[in-house]
Amino acid sequence: MKKSRFRVSKTSTNMNRLTWILCLSLIAHLAGAQEKERAYNVLLILVDDLRPALGSFGDVHAISPHIDALSKQATVFERAYSNQAVCVASRYNLLLGSRSTSTGLYDFGRAFRDAYPNATTLPQLFKNNGYYTAAIGKVFHVGHNTYNDDESWSVPHWHDKVVEYADPNHHQETREEALFANKTWAYANRLKKGSAWERLDVADDAYADGRVARQAVQRLQELQGQDTPFFLAVGFARPHLPFTVPAKYWDLYNPDALPIPAQQTNPKNAPDIAVKRDGEISQYAEIPLAKASDPFPDSLTRQLIHGYYAGISYVDTQIGKVLQELKDSGLDEQTIVVLWGDHGYLLGEMGMWTKHVNYELANRIPVIIKHPEIKEGHHSMDLLETVDLYPTLAELAALPLDTSAQPIDGLSFASYLTKPESPVRTSVYHCFPRGGKLGRAIRTEDFRLVAWQDIEGRQEVEYELYEYKDGLIETENIWSPSHPAFLTLKAILDKQPDPAPLRPESKKRKENKL
Repeated sequence: MKKSRFRVSKTSTNMNRLTWILCLSLIAHLAGAQEKERAYNVLLILVDDLRPALGSFGDVHAISPHIDALSKQATVFERAYSNQAVCVASRYNLLLGSRSTSTGLYDFGRAFRDAYPNATTLPQLFKNNGYYTAAIGKVFHVGHNTYNDDESWSVPHWHDKVVEYADPNHHQETREEALFANKTWAYANRLKKGSAWERLDVADDAYADGRVARQAVQRLQELQGQDTPFFLAVGFARPHLPFTVPAKYWDLYNPDALPIPAQQTNPKNAPDIAVKRDGEISQYAEIPLAKASDPFPDSLTRQLIHGYYAGISYVDTQIGKVLQELKDSGLDEQTIVVLWGDHGYLLGEMGMWTKHVNYELANRIPVIIKHPEIKEGHHSMDLLETVDLYPTLAELAALPLDTSAQPIDGLSFASYLTKPESPVRTSVYHCFPRGGKLGRAIRTEDFRLVAWQDIEGRQEVEYELYEYKDGLIETENIWSPSHPAFLTLKAILDKQPDPAPLRPESKKRKENKL
């Protein structure tokens, strides 16, 4: 064999090897840096009317294995609160990062862009920073002359029903179906009430939540392998009324084993404006009307509670389908998952049903945050408000906040997720309007103070003060001007800005009233 004319010295060979090692190290370093800098996706799961009636929150009756499994890998906020216990306002609180008292958006039929035309919603913040943003199901409240926000999304909102019946004999539109379809109040008020429940042997996708889950799974499959990060909001309707849920979820429970509220009367010394009895629950055919907070018959109470828990198990299964696809696709390794209930729910406690009050069970919500880099679950007893999710997700995604277009009232919990050492909040704030007055509330670890005043004017004040050392049900208003807790909480409340007046009705609402 002929020898080469070129001799490669040992030193030269070593230098070449060193060069290759350095190059490979640099490539690996750059690849690692690129991996770390790659933006996190966000999967935001919204659940309507879900109080923390979940196994992972200590409810021994709830059958919720999929949310419970998520909780084991996430930060579970056991003391999170809505900023207003009604669907439309609570979703504005979440998606604007603003309390109702900062925006004046307390009620249906108020378009936030009428008041804040340049507002940047939470999904819009991600969209403006290069994310694909999409909404499936109930995200913004659509209904009661309130509408979606097209500017928030990269693609059209995939909407489905909140109120529906699968019974083939159900042909006539009901009052609540019409209102959720944004038909006029005059038209809806001529219609009959629908049933508060339905128990049929039907498939999951006979109702909207099954279809929403299917669409969300399909969307995740389409997003797999895409370079563009995504913000995907998936909103579920149950356990919102009516409790129209496939029979197999009703069959999971023995209704006689479900708890009936021990206290079905209003808190002692509670002002009349603070309590309610009918309202939303009375929009359904089986509900007897009353002038006072008369308890329902036990049989009706048990049927409604059974339907609520069936709804929880149904929506838990649909959420499980979405989470399973996230895992199967591998997207879970790069996706922050947030599960949020828009407000709490009353199931006959204190003689009250649904929400629309300032009491504990109507405002306490489940919040679960799973971050890919945090491998161990953690239960937090620290206080959190809905508005805190806006700045928290912005910081987790390293997105700059623009506070010029709308007030941002939330505090970021981003660093708290990795080092939950000191609380971000020592109190939470929420409100509810009724009868021209506004009840503004401060909740600390042990007490809640509510101050009722005219939304505009605020001269006369009516107070409620409750202590929670013996449980979460308000039994007696213990307010007195000299109570030490009153003085402490009043000082906190007095530091809050004056509440904004109620915003005018949107043009569409005015038209729909005719």
